[in-house]
Formats: sequence, structure tokens, C-alpha cells
Amino acid sequence: MTTVDVLVIGAGAGGVTAGARLRQAGFDFLVLERATAIGGTWRDNNYPGCACDIASSLYSFTYRPKPDWRRAYGEQPEIREYIESTAREFGVLPAVRFGAEVHEARWDGAAWQVDSTAGSFTARVLVTATGPWSTPLTPDIPGLDAFPGAVFHSAQWDHDYDLSGKRVAVIGTGASSVQFLPLVQPKVEKLHLFQRTAPWILPKADYELSGFEKAMFRRIPLAQRANRAMHYGILEGLSFFFRHPRLMQKVLHKAGMWNIRRAVKDPALREILTPNFVMGCKRVLLSNTYYPAVASPNVEVIPHGLASVDGDRVVATDGTSRAVDAILLGTGFHYSDPQIAERVAGADGLTLEKIWQGSPQAYLGTSVHGFPNLFMLLGPNMGSGTTSAIGSIEAQVRYLMSALTTMRTQNWHSVDVRESVQREYNAEVQRVLDTTVYNSGCGSNYIDRNGRNSTIWPWTTVRMNRRFKRFVPAEYEIESVSDDRDSATVG
Repeated sequence: MTTVDVLVIGAGAGGVTAGARLRQAGFDFLVLERATAIGGTWRDNNYPGCACDIASSLYSFTYRPKPDWRRAYGEQPEIREYIESTAREFGVLPAVRFGAEVHEARWDGAAWQVDSTAGSFTARVLVTATGPWSTPLTPDIPGLDAFPGAVFHSAQWDHDYDLSGKRVAVIGTGASSVQFLPLVQPKVEKLHLFQRTAPWILPKADYELSGFEKAMFRRIPLAQRANRAMHYGILEGLSFFFRHPRLMQKVLHKAGMWNIRRAVKDPALREILTPNFVMGCKRVLLSNTYYPAVASPNVEVIPHGLASVDGDRVVATDGTSRAVDAILLGTGFHYSDPQIAERVAGADGLTLEKIWQGSPQAYLGTSVHGFPNLFMLLGPNMGSGTTSAIGSIEAQVRYLMSALTTMRTQNWHSVDVRESVQREYNAEVQRVLDTTVYNSGCGSNYIDRNGRNSTIWPWTTVRMNRRFKRFVPAEYEIESVSDDRDSATVG
């Protein structure tokens, strides 16, 4: 049994940022990582073409600017290396326990008891940094398990399987598919794209940074900060349209239609590729290569979802079937049903999953009533439809550090968000979401199984940063360190 003050689950961007700040503040902490390396989703997702759809200048830590990004939009290998090097530079790496998958975490009334594949741990504070992109979603398709060819998810890419000359089915048209399909298409004999819903796609302003730009950012930090501020301002401006569906239809909708018309000349294919929902209701994607690839002679777009697999044949919901050698799943992740929720139990012994019943809720996406000293990163309603997840992570970590510092200063043992505070906050979130494009009825993965949007932050990130600036004790039930409790565990 290992005892530590703060235990962090996950060593992706969130876990590394929490670890860096905990190290700086002098807290005793460990990070549990189920894999054998740092990186989180940028370690697991290494499919062809994997890249970020947020500009590199913005998809980077404010506490560690990187002046020499290779491209305007970072690619997976470089982002992974950036997260790894940040962990090394800020002293997080020695605190990481690899191969430590958490089986159970439970609050025993005084501390968190955590069982993992690397042993058992006791911690006063538990931080979950598992993220919404940690568990691939594999659809429950009849016959898929018996398919005689290759089947793999974009987050579990089989690089040893040669797609050259193969007949391939691609399932899904989300962010991953839009990135890997243009690189798979030239290799295969035939590609059958099963499109349940056509996505909105805008051009990607990507390019290779010149030596001059890198040198300027390195020698003039103000120039790099200005570049970051520019991208931040653009995305914050775009978020205005996401909160006003009518303006979205009048402005950005037209940009999306223009992008389809200029890239797809076949009227019939253009109609198939035209979305039938308000832009922003599902994630808006960026690509300069997807439409040309889909319009290639060896690609067939089947405008239906996959219904079943019969031997080597994939069958659409309308009965269309094709014989294929491989099935590539671009079917996303468990966004609104995080798997960590099954493994974390609170003061009454119930897990987060039992409490949530399919609709995750938390105060500021961070604290859950009945789960003392639990802090989540990128928890419920912390997703942004427009800007960088790094910004959300940093805001929550600032809040976490404000809470821990307050607890240490005041000699408090535990804090538990008040039920009324959590309830009123979530009611406000849902009330605001109801007037945005995110709740305009397209049935996106932002919506959980109960029909509730448990994914999106409905306001600007300016408001997020303001609201997460400091921990407010009045919003929490406080337990001080008692005379018979070991006060040494408080920071």
C-alpha cells in the first residue's frame, strides 16, 4: 500500500499539467498511467494523417510555449513528443507509475482507496485526467466479431496490416475518418464509405512553418504570444455563431456550402455529402483533402449506416452490401459515458455511473456532490465546440490548485461541493445550451443516452477562465483536520 497526498489518474495532457503544477506547489503526488508511455489520446491515436484541428499556437501549454512547431496545425508525432518533453522538463515523469490501470477508487470516509494493476494506493485527493477520448467506441454490429478480414478502430490502428490493393469499408465520418481516409484512399482497390450523417467540413489553413517564423517566435516571445492571441480571438469570435443558430445559418453555413461546391463537381455526390443539420450541432471538421479523396473513382459513398456483417460482406441499413477485405472503424469514443465513472465510488458507496444514470453532471465539470476531494479534468460539460481543450485543462488545473492551496492553508481535510450549488449550476448550463446550435436536434455525440447535452461548455472560454479563477469555499461542505487525524497528509 502506497500513501500519497494527491493521486492523478491518467498521464495525457491533463495529467501532465496537473503534475507540473503540483510539483511546482510542493505537493506529494503520483500519476497512475495504464499504458507504458506518456501522451494519452496523442499516444493512442496514431492512425495515418492524425493531427490537431486547433492551431499549434493555441494547442500548447501557456506555461511552456513551443516556438518551433513544424506546421500551423500540429501532427500527432510532434504533439505526443511535446507532451512527453513537458513531463520531463517539469519533473512529472518520476512521479508516473506506468502499467497502472485503475480497477476501483472508493472514498472510505477519510481518504481515497485506489486499487490498480500496479498495486494499492491511499490518497487524500483524487484527480481524474482520463479525458473523453480515452476509450474507443466500437459499435455493436451483428456479425462484426465473425468477419474473416481485418477490423480495427482508428485509435487502435494496425500498422502491420497492408491496405494496398484491398477492398476496404470505412465506417463513420467523424474527425478521425476525415483525416485517415485521404491517405488510405490512394492505396486501396476500392473504398466503401458508410456515411450515416454527412459532416460539415471547412478548409484547414494549414502549412509548414518557415525557418523565419520559427526564428521569430523563438527570439521574440511577444510575436508568439500575439500569434496565439490572434488564433484565440478568431475562435472566440466563431463561438458567437454557435450560440446563435440563426446567424450560423446565415454566415458559416454558406461557407460550408461553398466548400462543398468548389471541391465536389458531381451533383449527385454533392447532394449526398451535403449535411442535413445546422452547422455546429455536430463537430465541425477541417480538411483540404477529404472531399477530393471521396470524389475519387475508387470511392463509393453509401449514405447509410452499417447494419450488419455477413461473412465478408458489410450490409448497410438500406440493404446495400459489399464484399470487403478490411473494416476501418472511425466511430469515435465514449464521450458522454466515461468508463472511469464505473470505477469511482463516493461516500455512499455508489459509483459515478450509478449516480449519473447516463447523464454525467458536475459542478464546473470538476466536482461531484458526495465525492469529497475528487477533482475531474475535462469532466461533464467541459467540451468546447470551437477552441482548444488545452485551455479547458489549464483553467481546471488552476481551480484545482486554488482548492488544494486553500485546503493546505486552512488545514482542511476534505471539501465536498454542495448539492444545491451543483444542481443550480447544471440547470443553468442546460438552460443556456437549449438556445445553441449544439442542441438543435441532430442527435450528435454531444447528447447522452437520456437526450441531455452532457458534453459542451455553453459559454465563451473568457467566461470559463473567469469562473475557474479561484476556489470558493462557500460552495463546498468543509471538513477540517481533526485532532486524531494525521495532519501530515494535508499538503
